[in-house]
Amino acid sequence: MIVRIMGEGQVRLDDSHLAELNQLDDELLAEMESGDEDGFRRTLGALLDAVRRLGTPLPDASLEPSDLILPSADATLEEVRELLSDEGLIPG
Repeated sequence: MIVRIMGEGQVRLDDSHLAELNQLDDELLAEMESGDEDGFRRTLGALLDAVRRLGTPLPDASLEPSDLILPSADATLEEVRELLSDEGLIPG
């Protein structure tokens, strides 16, 4: 799957990593719902770090369609709320 981190670029990520990313996504959603700004910052950073660590960056000139779009590390809680579906940032 292709994941875009807004403001950074795209990475190719194997589907086998979805369970780990979904766990972080669930934590992020709970922190957003409770208004835990510190937890939100920490978990968003952990989610983006996991995508960077587990994925392979695509060349800047590559224009692959993105399967997932994640917010940048400096996104606000409100900006991330706008990106959410019923299943969080990562469906599944």
